[in-house]
Amino acid sequence: MTKGMNMMKDKVLVVNPGSTSTKIALYENENRVFAENIEHPTEDLNGFDDILEQKGYRAEAIHSFLSRNNIEPSELMAVAGRGGLLLGMESGGYLVTEEMTLAIQQGRVAANHASNLGPLIAYEIAKPLGIDAYIYDAVTANEFPEIAIVTGIPEVRKQSMCHVLNMKAMSRKVAKNKGRAYEDLRLIVVHLGGGVSVSAHIGGRIVDAIGDDSGPYFAPERSGGVPIMNIVDMCFSGKYTKKEIAVKIRGKGGLSAYFGTSDCRAVEKMIADGDEKAKLMYEAMAYQIAKGIGQLSPVLSGKIDYVILTGGLANSKLLTGMIKEYVDWIAPVVIEPGEDEMEALALGALRIAKGEEKAKAYQAQAEGETTA
Repeated sequence: MTKGMNMMKDKVLVVNPGSTSTKIALYENENRVFAENIEHPTEDLNGFDDILEQKGYRAEAIHSFLSRNNIEPSELMAVAGRGGLLLGMESGGYLVTEEMTLAIQQGRVAANHASNLGPLIAYEIAKPLGIDAYIYDAVTANEFPEIAIVTGIPEVRKQSMCHVLNMKAMSRKVAKNKGRAYEDLRLIVVHLGGGVSVSAHIGGRIVDAIGDDSGPYFAPERSGGVPIMNIVDMCFSGKYTKKEIAVKIRGKGGLSAYFGTSDCRAVEKMIADGDEKAKLMYEAMAYQIAKGIGQLSPVLSGKIDYVILTGGLANSKLLTGMIKEYVDWIAPVVIEPGEDEMEALALGALRIAKGEEKAKAYQAQAEGETTA
């Protein structure tokens, strides 16, 4: 805690920036008091050359939320932000420090992603109030054994990069519903959103994962694993800048590249209206996501208690039904739509603020270390 008097307070503000929205919530102890999902119009976001430039725009929307709901910032115990794509992270909670914010601003991250704004905005709100900001289960939290990290190029090591926060939160929820301990289960968990990631869980740890820009699957906004020599040819063709290639991979790849939208509701409407191309692409996405689940099955030696499908897109019965048809022979499929990220962030911050859990100290990864 920054100040002992903060122990008298019990409110935590949660900030979760996504690609096209910012989710915010206020928790009082373990109870959610307010929540809002602020949608950011595409035309507004297109006015920024870089995601980090959106910090002030999104922070202003949060302050408006607080004012609208008559929330006094002075009542806050702590601020919790979604952890970004920082390098060298472990699972659990971290105190947001100036060193962490500088690392993000200087681009010392695994990728340019909206979640990188989480620590920045949380720190900006907390610092003037004399309270602490935390992140919890960052996207790049790494629990991989060495065998899962090495690649065929010595200069490149695989970086854990998946939807850790929601995957762990939903794993705990499923375990509780099944009367089991999360640590006793062997799981494959799939987060279905604008990006898709698949992870293998043993003993309460994510021991391997396929990130949303490296798997055999594409997603609403991601290209997924594309034959690498084709990408090399594109990079050296002179037709594209580095930024344009990056956007093709993350942001405007996948369904967005084919249909100009990453909104699966719109694509499903096309399918309902008889659009054969939309039907093929949607089926191909489900088919490839299923391949990702199969790819991780050997990591658990085929001994899998459940396959969990979660994330916003798990609300789509069409998509989850397609995936289930391919993989329910591997293990029982449990569908848990949506996300428990806000609650997971709030409860993690509360445990740290109340001294029930110790926050880890962030140490910037040495420059020159390369990750996949």
